[in-house]
Amino acid sequence: MSEFQCKVTAITPLTEVVFKVELTPAQPVNFKAGQYIMVHMGEKDQRPFSIANPAYDNGRIELHIGADEKNTYATEVLDKMRTEGEITLSGGHGNAGLQSAEADIILIAGGTGFSYTWSILQQVLHEKPDARVTLYWGGKHKQDLYLFDELTALAARHPHFQFKPVVEFPEDGWQGKTGWVHKAVMSDHPEMSSKHVYIAGRFEMAKVARDDFATCGLSTDTLFGDAYAFI
Repeated sequence: MSEFQCKVTAITPLTEVVFKVELTPAQPVNFKAGQYIMVHMGEKDQRPFSIANPAYDNGRIELHIGADEKNTYATEVLDKMRTEGEITLSGGHGNAGLQSAEADIILIAGGTGFSYTWSILQQVLHEKPDARVTLYWGGKHKQDLYLFDELTALAARHPHFQFKPVVEFPEDGWQGKTGWVHKAVMSDHPEMSSKHVYIAGRFEMAKVARDDFATCGLSTDTLFGDAYAFI
């Protein structure tokens, strides 16, 4: 995969520990919604991050990077971008990108895994505005779901798109789902054999979800996630 340079256009906080990174390549980048790029920190140091923008909007690269003080893997990337003002990338990588906008789609994200599903969601609704797609996004607290208002508004504009936020620690008055995000999916979809499911989050979550979704009739042929190349 060829390398390309990007200017760092902006780095803005989405939460206290999640940052939106906007990068501008010299030429449009060929990628599939749901793929990732590698950030080249050194000759043998390349770090993966999901592309958050859709494939039809390929004149830029958007990343959502979670980088608290304990996560040097990500904070070093942000520091390099801030200091140098440009970065070398390669991509798109991965085989878990959007397969078809015609299928009934379930998107599942934990934390900043949302960027993977955000790319796919935007692409699907661009290709097929009346697509049947549901997004489940899990976080510890509501404020961790940093595009909550945008997704709520998007669901209001697209009658066949549903946004299902899931939190571990609900605040008073919370009326959404609670607990593990993949369990919320199973509660709503006890029969999943006709679905295309895309998932991003911790490897442990992806593995448990794969095993549990099998009991709902979901084939691994219609379950997509970068984690499954490694577990």
